[in-house]
Amino acid sequence: MQNEIIKVTNTESGKEMDVLVYSKRADQITVIIGEGVHSVQCDLKPTKYKNSYAGSVLGREIIYHHSVEEIQAELDQNNPALKKSRSFKK
Repeated sequence: MQNEIIKVTNTESGKEMDVLVYSKRADQITVIIGEGVHSVQCDLKPTKYKNSYAGSVLGREIIYHHSVEEIQAELDQNNPALKKSRSFKK
């Protein structure tokens, strides 16, 4: 299994940083910032218009600039069996 690294932006400084993805769902992405005993976990939730994900860690806001639709499409591509389990019956 390969670790997934994504780039998030610190809104205060505008700098990008690489973070490790702990879990990824369309409604929440959990990332780990830092390494070893100094690591911190952060939950990124969709913004109001669902065009990015935002979260706060140690009083700093971070943003992941991908929409909910992009993340859902990526999850569907990585595991097509999950898409079938989500289908609704009419």
